[in-house]
Amino acid sequence: MSGSATFPGIRPGLRGEQRAIVTDTMVTKHAGGTLGILTTPSMILLMEETAQEVTRPHLPTNRTTVGFEIAVRHLAPAPLGAEITLFAELLAVDGKKLLFAVSARSEQRTIGEGTLRRTIVELGTLEGAGGSKPSGG
Repeated sequence: MSGSATFPGIRPGLRGEQRAIVTDTMVTKHAGGTLGILTTPSMILLMEETAQEVTRPHLPTNRTTVGFEIAVRHLAPAPLGAEITLFAELLAVDGKKLLFAVSARSEQRTIGEGTLRRTIVELGTLEGAGGSKPSGG
């Protein structure tokens, strides 16, 4: 798998990172404790957003990426109020399909890691793709 001829800026080695604070809407308390800890879906959402931002500057304005495969392990808790740093690196490009390595860290420990697959799509082309028509109107 190599760079994409269709989107020349999209190539293995592109990297990005973002920082986030664990907020009340991102935690669960069912595992015990009073403050709550970062949920796995919230961590994955941040990883997906980080991967998306890696490619955004290299795509035409009418294109974006959407996720289609996730293989992520949640390794350690991050409590409410913790600062976490998300990392994404584009590992491979196969046409419009992209493979990213992703991780999340809090202080000196890894709280999650894995891979994400995303594909390049034209904006608006997925609406109605599920076969159902919007109600109303």
